[in-house]
Amino acid sequence: MSQKSLIYAFVARGTVILAEFTEFNGNFKAIAIQCLEKLPSTTNKFTYSCDGHTFNYLVENGLTYCVVADESVGRQVPMAFLERIKDELSNYGGGKAATAPANSLNRDFGPKLKENMQYCVDHPEELSKIAKVKAQVSEVKGVMMENIEKVLDRGEKIELLVDKTESLHNEAQDFRNKGTGLRRKMWLQNMKIKLIVLAVLIALILVIVLSICHGFNCGK
Repeated sequence: MSQKSLIYAFVARGTVILAEFTEFNGNFKAIAIQCLEKLPSTTNKFTYSCDGHTFNYLVENGLTYCVVADESVGRQVPMAFLERIKDELSNYGGGKAATAPANSLNRDFGPKLKENMQYCVDHPEELSKIAKVKAQVSEVKGVMMENIEKVLDRGEKIELLVDKTESLHNEAQDFRNKGTGLRRKMWLQNMKIKLIVLAVLIALILVIVLSICHGFNCGK
């Protein structure tokens, strides 16, 4: 690497180092392991500062990803690197890390650490943009989860929604019943009109027949 930006990286299960890589000498490895031993086991991200350097950790699913960086690099590049090697390990075979002995992944995964360290050093602007997008997505997820929790925490609101739904169902049923009654009423009225028209027509025919036949003497 052309500059001392990302100095040392490792992947560990608990306090067992599974794979590591560095091109530099110094006591940073011992300090990084001391910090590792004091890390909480819960999923989170941690950064510790020491003498112009940062010790960055990502803890997830029982595994810890670490990178020691020059403080001038900031936090985005180291954290982006940790996310990359987490994904790399998953693609490589994350199941192996659950049972692998100490340093047993060095031969296969050590070169991956080196490759990703170099990539992050060479593409800081690209990593910065990706980090900002991920931060925005995480923020949206947080708001969505908060909104859902607010609804779940207020049982009376759910009951009101159910009551409202039942009320709408009853109103729809009443409307259908009223519609059926109205159609029946209109059908009866229509039949009355037809019967009246039919009676008028019969009466007219009868009048015409009687006038032609001069009463009821048509057959004589």
